[in-house]
Amino acid sequence: MINIPRGTQDILPKETKRWRFIEARLDALMELYNYQEIRTPIFESTELFARGVGDSTDVVQKEMYTFKDKGDRSITLRPEGTAAVVRSYIENKMQGLPNQPIKLYYNGPMFRYERKQKGRYRQFTQFGVEAIGAENPGIDAEVLAMAMHIYQSFGLKHLKLVINSIGDIDTRQEYNDALVKHFEPVIDDFCSDCQARLHTNPMRILDCKIDKDKEAVKTAPRITEFLNESSKQYYAEVKQHLDDLEVPYVEDPNLVRGLDYYTHTAFELMIDNPNYDGAITTLCGGGRYNGLLELLDGPSQTGIGFALSIERLLLALDEENIALDVDYDFDLFIATMGDEADRFAVKILNDLRKNGVKADKDYLQRKVKGQMKQADRLNANYTIVIGEQELQENKINIKNMQSGDSETIVLDKLVDYFTK
Repeated sequence: MINIPRGTQDILPKETKRWRFIEARLDALMELYNYQEIRTPIFESTELFARGVGDSTDVVQKEMYTFKDKGDRSITLRPEGTAAVVRSYIENKMQGLPNQPIKLYYNGPMFRYERKQKGRYRQFTQFGVEAIGAENPGIDAEVLAMAMHIYQSFGLKHLKLVINSIGDIDTRQEYNDALVKHFEPVIDDFCSDCQARLHTNPMRILDCKIDKDKEAVKTAPRITEFLNESSKQYYAEVKQHLDDLEVPYVEDPNLVRGLDYYTHTAFELMIDNPNYDGAITTLCGGGRYNGLLELLDGPSQTGIGFALSIERLLLALDEENIALDVDYDFDLFIATMGDEADRFAVKILNDLRKNGVKADKDYLQRKVKGQMKQADRLNANYTIVIGEQELQENKINIKNMQSGDSETIVLDKLVDYFTK
């Protein structure tokens, strides 16, 4: 037997209804915020992620699915969404469109070679937003409030928004130099990943899962101590907007994002429930990126965005015992007796469906009792049984499965009965 690849999952029909409900809710919320959907290829040039995500990151160094195509080009299955959206923004010259900033959202599969654990897959579905073309604390606050709004709209209450400022490019460089100086004397006590990051991406040492409790991490300099005046002012205005919007938040000066393109605002939205026993507490994360477009040979534009995992959202809903208002109802199930009734049912099903009625029939020649059990399994609201007598008299008894009531109608008027 051929099994499913490790780190992937089959989403079976009953579960896909929950996915479709979530996706429809997200689409509706994006309409409120005036974000438009963009769809980019599942694979891109490897160089896009090496340059856009950062060749010193774990994503690029360890987690990407990369291969050579038949033209000997290096191709990578997308590990995240921002770089591809920015590539499309540049390639399609969106900076020249009249409505600015450009507000986009995406929803689709991403691929990372990660260790399999609850809520984390090697193929996962990521929903994300990007607002490109405006460096304004107000739109930063809008994006953070939107992330909170999304999770609250599904009924989640135990949420904690954690924010920080990474400052501008100059701030990051000065801070990186200070971290190198701080960690260099003790780096031999750290894991091999942290040792490799010291001179390439020292900020990543701060959120290492292995060494997070080491004293050197606790006493490391904080980036807020290195913010220049303009970065401090920008951060203060973001927080003021969040206060005005009554969006609660917690500041964490050690919060850094693992991708090289972040500047200024960085944030994570987390589960804040002491009874939560899931392996992953971070629901989504993101921040502002200034310089990413130029890094990808684009115009001097800035952006901000975030991404969330649909799998983690579902996990959080299950942990909180939140049931989605998914419609599992079915309009009509037709039970038949005899070949003539069976042929008639095939025809009338076609007419019902063309008029928007969810309907089905038995195709396994089961006895009427077995067919009615199938109607129950489908949660059919109504059932009818068609036999020789019903065809001769052109009358049918239709039963309401919820109330148990039934009435007799003209068989030829069955479609009218439902469409009314």
